[in-house]
Amino acid sequence: MTVPPESAAAQATIETDALIIGAGPVGIFQAFQLGLLEISCHVVDALPYAGGQCVELYADKPIYDIPGVPLYTGRELIANLLTQLAPFKPQWHFGQLVNTFESQSDGRLLVETSHGTRFLTKTLFIAAGVGAFQPRMPNIEGLATHIGKQLHLSPPPLEALMGRDVLVLGDTDSALQAAIAMVTQAQKPKSVTLMHRRNVFVAEPETAAEFRALVDAGHIHFVAGQPTGKQEVDGRLTAMLYLDPEGHEKTLPTDDVVVLMGLSPKLGPIAHWNLAMERRQLKVDTESFATDVPAIFAVGDINTYPGKKKLILCGFHETVLAAFGAAAIVFPQKKLLLQYTTTSTRLHSLLGVDSFSPNQKS
Repeated sequence: MTVPPESAAAQATIETDALIIGAGPVGIFQAFQLGLLEISCHVVDALPYAGGQCVELYADKPIYDIPGVPLYTGRELIANLLTQLAPFKPQWHFGQLVNTFESQSDGRLLVETSHGTRFLTKTLFIAAGVGAFQPRMPNIEGLATHIGKQLHLSPPPLEALMGRDVLVLGDTDSALQAAIAMVTQAQKPKSVTLMHRRNVFVAEPETAAEFRALVDAGHIHFVAGQPTGKQEVDGRLTAMLYLDPEGHEKTLPTDDVVVLMGLSPKLGPIAHWNLAMERRQLKVDTESFATDVPAIFAVGDINTYPGKKKLILCGFHETVLAAFGAAAIVFPQKKLLLQYTTTSTRLHSLLGVDSFSPNQKS
């Protein structure tokens, strides 16, 4: 699921019962648990899609410890969690980091993202796992100043690259697919070069085979090397410096650089929110997984408490108690009753399923 970030200028502050930071498996299941309690929510994630670690780190690796399911891949787990969540229709805000929060006089929290999206929320859930996934960058001083100009952290529109020399950095599926797309469309760059330290890729075998066929045909240039520096003229990027496999420094002229070297998790702005932490994890009360700041909860790998185990199913358990903790804030006058999805006609209505008697087969 990919949703473009909103234009900050085009939207006002969004008021909501709950805001979830992180669209990994625990964040998705948190939205589901909130839905069962009739708490509406919005979800923000730095990635352009839902999935978190499950998609980024082990999309096709097996997971054997999800109750009742002998085997899931990360991708399958996310797909089924999203299907389960669908009846509650959360609002997604992808490709954004949550930067700041400010407690308001009425107890709500004013939250703002890197795209200027503002939320006024009654409760805030931090389900950021090991941190927000952010693009890996070559360690080259001053290179980041070209981001959004000649340096791209995602494939730019092909029409913007027409007639230009383009360098793609990376060995991932997205890197190879970007290079392939550039030379197989009608609107083409002047040249496309992909650089990686060796001619071995982490991309899917089918993608790597298609890429190599285009290299053999002369449509894509492959360079084995490690970026080490850059050249500029009047503030414009003109070339990248790199070391070849023999250790010789070489120069590759380029107009645009597309960096697709994978992602790495970083705790980001949350580390500076003055929440109680221990070893870069948020300390919580296990009654409701609340942090030391009212109305802010933390679930999944981002939190810590005595006996904490970093397992997905433990994170799922935490979301249930956190949802009930939030319900006491969202509905302070409402008596909370524990209902069961097997028998509750109200929950069946929320989930969009027909109620059935114990003698009926589902």
